[in-house]
Amino acid sequence: MESHKNNLISNIKSNLLKYESCSSDFDLNPDMAFNQKSNFLEASVLIPVLTFKKNLEILLTKRSTNLKNHPGQIAFPGGKKEKFDNSPIETALRETEEEVGLSQHLVEIVASLPTHKTATGFIIKPYIGIISQPFEETLRCGEVDEVFTVPFDHILNEKNFSIQTRKWNGSQRKYYAVPYGPYYVWGATARILLNLSKALSR
Repeated sequence: MESHKNNLISNIKSNLLKYESCSSDFDLNPDMAFNQKSNFLEASVLIPVLTFKKNLEILLTKRSTNLKNHPGQIAFPGGKKEKFDNSPIETALRETEEEVGLSQHLVEIVASLPTHKTATGFIIKPYIGIISQPFEETLRCGEVDEVFTVPFDHILNEKNFSIQTRKWNGSQRKYYAVPYGPYYVWGATARILLNLSKALSR
């Protein structure tokens, strides 16, 4: 397991830090109205990589169906920046601990991905965090319905990603998806995972 962790960190530091391709929901939908100067809400997420498992796994959450934004969708732990947050990393770590009970002291931030802008008005900064030991999952009631993991190898295989289409705001819109078992991972989460896959395969 330690060799998995060391190899992953080495790969991230040699490849991911050089990956500078920002992305957005508008990349696949050039006809969608998009003003680069719009006031996007800042948000940060953590991509928790569990290295204490037999094989590397990425932790994801299933959002509550009662939430106003993205109800029932698969997402990374994280959320909107608050006034008292001193940095985007602080936002990601704070939100992760609040949502799933992962203590900030158990997270080793090793790199970040470029931002991703969503059609719903958020600009998301993803951080890669190594989790070297088990922790007690404590889900935030009303915000997170479930926590699950996806094998890292599933994400590294770009053949598992596809471009799909659905109707949104009266028009057909394209988006990325990377399903895993009963979980339909799509939209911004899938695109950020694709960015991670592309960065590490360079």
